[in-house]
Amino acid sequence: MQVTRITIENFRGIAHGELFFSGHTVLVGDNNTGKSTILEAIDLVLGPDRLSRLPIIDEHDFFAGRYLDVEANPVPIKVEAVITDLSDEQKRHFKDHIEWWDVNANALIEGPPPEKTDDPGVVPALRVGFTGRYDSEEDDFTGETFFLSPLREDNTHTPFTKAHKRLCGFLFLRTLRTGSRALSLERGSLLDIILRMKEIRLQMWEEVLEPLRKLPVAEKPELGITDILSDLQNAIRLLVPSDWADSPHMRVSDLTRENLRRMLTVFMGTGACCENGTDHAAPFQHQGTGTINTLVLAMLSIIAEQKQNVIFAMEEPEIAIPPHTQKRIIDSVRKKSAQALFTSHSPYVLEEFQPPQILVLKRDNGTVTGIPADFPTTIKPKQYREEFRKRFAEALLARRILLTEGRTEYDVFPAAARRLHELAPETYDTLEALGIAVVDAATETQVAPLGQHFRKFGKTIFAVFDMQTPERRAEIDTCVDHAFEAAEKGFEKVILNGTPEVALRKFAIGLVADDEWPTHLASKTPTETTELDALQDALLDYFRWSKGAGNAADLIAICALDEIPLFIRETLLTIKQIVAPTTPPPEDEALSDEITTEIIEVEPVDDTPTAPDA
Repeated sequence: MQVTRITIENFRGIAHGELFFSGHTVLVGDNNTGKSTILEAIDLVLGPDRLSRLPIIDEHDFFAGRYLDVEANPVPIKVEAVITDLSDEQKRHFKDHIEWWDVNANALIEGPPPEKTDDPGVVPALRVGFTGRYDSEEDDFTGETFFLSPLREDNTHTPFTKAHKRLCGFLFLRTLRTGSRALSLERGSLLDIILRMKEIRLQMWEEVLEPLRKLPVAEKPELGITDILSDLQNAIRLLVPSDWADSPHMRVSDLTRENLRRMLTVFMGTGACCENGTDHAAPFQHQGTGTINTLVLAMLSIIAEQKQNVIFAMEEPEIAIPPHTQKRIIDSVRKKSAQALFTSHSPYVLEEFQPPQILVLKRDNGTVTGIPADFPTTIKPKQYREEFRKRFAEALLARRILLTEGRTEYDVFPAAARRLHELAPETYDTLEALGIAVVDAATETQVAPLGQHFRKFGKTIFAVFDMQTPERRAEIDTCVDHAFEAAEKGFEKVILNGTPEVALRKFAIGLVADDEWPTHLASKTPTETTELDALQDALLDYFRWSKGAGNAADLIAICALDEIPLFIRETLLTIKQIVAPTTPPPEDEALSDEITTEIIEVEPVDDTPTAPDA
């Protein structure tokens, strides 16, 4: 059993949305794009206990809070789910409601054409829905689930009951919110689900409650409570018959079975010892966050083993769990479930899915769409897998992307943004604060294709690169949102020609003093008396030799505000103004006049990086 399509109308931040799932799926996107709302919508339709919660929905569950139109008519929340990959038992049980889904067309077959049901890619499907609305007569919000096919003679739908939902098997684990009650006996908790699946009926309630009723509390006269209760009884007898309000005394509580279900919880060892040598135990929900998540997911594995054809929906399984455990959890849950639906911000989680199974969400004026994260056309599948976490996962998880032509720019721009923010926080921001992920295109020929690839996911694309041919610049302009081109060829030259001599010399002499100057460049070892052009030439060789080690970023990190190359400062300031527009302080209006650095021509050097000496 798998959810193949979900359509949503007027629910929370989604005015309209239609998404298709390809088996196991992970939903990614920026915060507030609707990832959790999509799982909540599926839970409204399929969750066996969802409609038992009161209220089922409220004012804040409607898009923009609009549950009545201008004529005071109800504006409903609507969710529709198409379920395929039905088991034989489900086909038998739901035979009166079966429709047919065309996998190739991603659509239901309209009408009842029996001859089409044997076509390749046509499979049985179940279509169920939820409708929630405001009931003005009851002044309350209502909700119901039902089969969408067939329509009954009275123009109504057959209810999709809790028993039907249990046969389907859908479990939704919200981010840690299930953890506090997962190992309690509260109805609908994970432990309660496991007990019901194993058909275990607890017969312990009176056995627990009876001792509590008899447990003496505050009966010692020296405590003073018994005297007060006696005075209370005497005062009452002056007003009512003597057999009323007789023998007031104190008990532990007025617990009922339902109270106990909510209060009883599992205790676990904390690793600490009490003074008497026994192990100290604490409630399950007081364990570490990682322990809670791991144990909750272990319980889900037990449920999957018992139920088999189950759909799991989980929010951010990576919280407080190390990367290797994240991978094990994802692998385990997928193996034990018919379908696993995740939301995630973890590149380690995303690595476990094929690109078609990663659904990148985009929301525009309340309309949500999901685009599979297929391979960039210019990237080979093997290269995609090898570089996924570094070049692609972070970009898929971000709202904005800064594409850099090469490794030097990739290292320098984040470092420069952090340094500028440190020196002038009112003017500059870090790229992280602006929600920008940096992606190394690795070569100038990849800037345009990668820009085009990420742009289709609704990302805002910035790109920085050195001087290009007019043809290539025009190609880049059509594929990115904001392009920044340096006035020189070779970004190392941009840095060296844009950084004042005092900063270059300080950096170079520091390398020599720390014994970090490479031996193969011994003849160019910088000194206090090295001429500026020779110093730039030596550092150019050094940066090209050490490309990938982040040394150009180290130079930027020691610069004062006006020592950071002008091109870098203006680019970062422009990006900041685009992302978070503000009125720049007066001193920044003439930023291009802050420094006048002499441009020194440097002899061309082979751009191919040389491997460091052993």
